[in-house]
Amino acid sequence: MNAVTDAAVMAAAAEPAAARRIGDVVLQVQNISLAFGGVKALTDISFDVREHEVRAIIGPNGAGKSSMLNCINGVYTPQQGSITFRGQTFSHMNSRQVAEMGVARTFQNLALFKGMSVLDNIMTGRNLRMKSNIFQQALHWGAAAREEIEHRAFVERIVDFLEIQAFRKTPVGRLPYGLQKRVDLGRALAMEPQVLLLDEPMAGMNVEEKQDMCRFILDVNDEFGTTIVLIEHDMGVVMDISDRVVVLDYGKKIGDGTPDEVRSNPEVISAYLGTSH
Repeated sequence: MNAVTDAAVMAAAAEPAAARRIGDVVLQVQNISLAFGGVKALTDISFDVREHEVRAIIGPNGAGKSSMLNCINGVYTPQQGSITFRGQTFSHMNSRQVAEMGVARTFQNLALFKGMSVLDNIMTGRNLRMKSNIFQQALHWGAAAREEIEHRAFVERIVDFLEIQAFRKTPVGRLPYGLQKRVDLGRALAMEPQVLLLDEPMAGMNVEEKQDMCRFILDVNDEFGTTIVLIEHDMGVVMDISDRVVVLDYGKKIGDGTPDEVRSNPEVISAYLGTSH
């Protein structure tokens, strides 16, 4: 067992799939190909994501993992293939449309508002849920004021859930890196996503910070029922918390299955995990 995984994480990861209510396919990636000029980033990639599971995407640097997430959440438009979300198939959607459908995303490189407080950063994740326009919000009057109070109450619950109450009014730029990553997760959760895309949520963290992030990811999956699609380089974390793993190498899929199946796949061992001597 990897050192970053504490007893709580091990217990949650060890829960049988049936107990964690993994359901039908909610997201289907079908024959996605993406190229930039003459460089192929993804070639004929297909996989699915089931409701309430933790689905990991792994592979060496440059394998196309982040490009795959960018296709799912509308940042990139693939040249071929389609994506089906809850029965609706599309070949081109922009990021806002995808977000409105219930898909949220965190990025490998933080894009927080460093001069704004923790609370206000997470509050930006509620924008899609707000019915009042910018003018009404600026006046902070009537329905707009009541709406903001309701949204702030929701954000306060996320702050409590992520255990960052002591920093709620602190400018994000003053926080340690691990806490900034937690705020980034909070902003995505503020959108109330059905599917949450996490791009290397533990990159650059120390052991203790990774323990905390593992726990929060599993709690989001279990308590909120949120489906998780996760990119992560720490193989101990991936194998401990994932239900299924898809493996990319040079933009092609070379493996797909449970952690045990992927761990024993000769092509995956050769390309990514390293040959055992």
